[in-house]
Amino acid sequence: MNPGLLYALVAFGLWGLFPLYLRELASVPPLEVVVHRSVWSLIFLLVVLTLLRRWGWLLQLRRQPRQWLVFVASALLLSINWLVYVYAIAIGHVLDASLGYFINPLVSVLLGVLVLRERLQPAQWLAVALAAAGVLWLTVDAGRLPWVALVLAVSFGLYGLLRKTAPLGALEGLTLETLVLAPLVLPLLVWFTLQPGGAMARGDWTLNALLLIAGPLTALPLLLFAAAARRLPLATVGLLQYISPTVQFLLGITVFHEPLQPARLLGFALIWAALVVYSGHAWLVTRGLAARAASAA
Repeated sequence: MNPGLLYALVAFGLWGLFPLYLRELASVPPLEVVVHRSVWSLIFLLVVLTLLRRWGWLLQLRRQPRQWLVFVASALLLSINWLVYVYAIAIGHVLDASLGYFINPLVSVLLGVLVLRERLQPAQWLAVALAAAGVLWLTVDAGRLPWVALVLAVSFGLYGLLRKTAPLGALEGLTLETLVLAPLVLPLLVWFTLQPGGAMARGDWTLNALLLIAGPLTALPLLLFAAAARRLPLATVGLLQYISPTVQFLLGITVFHEPLQPARLLGFALIWAALVVYSGHAWLVTRGLAARAASAA
């Protein structure tokens, strides 16, 4: 088996199961969880980079001050995404969180058209239209915008756009983003810890251990995803990424017992149809390119 497939399955599986981890941190406010996640991710990444002796990129980046602005923006977008995601799980909106990551690939497609001037095929426009219809239906059914899903999809879509144009890989880029956030999150961690109700001030060693492993749980899926992306065709990665929101969706129904009325299910069905159209088109295009390359050889 292609090792990239295993890396992708583990990465997307971990992301899909993340609500179970966050449920164990339900007593910790979402902002405090995000602060711990940022600090322990930074420490974990610094250890990994030191062991790998991969610090040359930081010296090169000193000569490119404009790139720092890109990573300041991506760090803010990632923080917004993390905060809304943790908040959604804390208030029992796992289905809305999964919806956001179902929509995210189609948001990335739209950003490619609007920002990178990419051209869409008719099948891709159909997928975008179906997804828009699904969001519109969910809005009408609920009487409000599904803001959790939209913020998650748009923030991660914009984050992906910035990372696409940035010069650093997954490990170095995430390290720089957490370094950018360090002047903010380190004082916040001290402040939270010194508060009487702070998570680490409670003396609960199980809770403390859960907070400490937020670093590896954040960084490892990203590193596995980067390794998978180098070994697998883009269309395959695109199909596999739906493992994560699918697992979250199933957890929302079976473990978190969130209600899924038939009317709401129709909105999800429209978005799933959009994903089938979009992914099927990508697979056919990739297959056609591979066939032409094989015949040319």
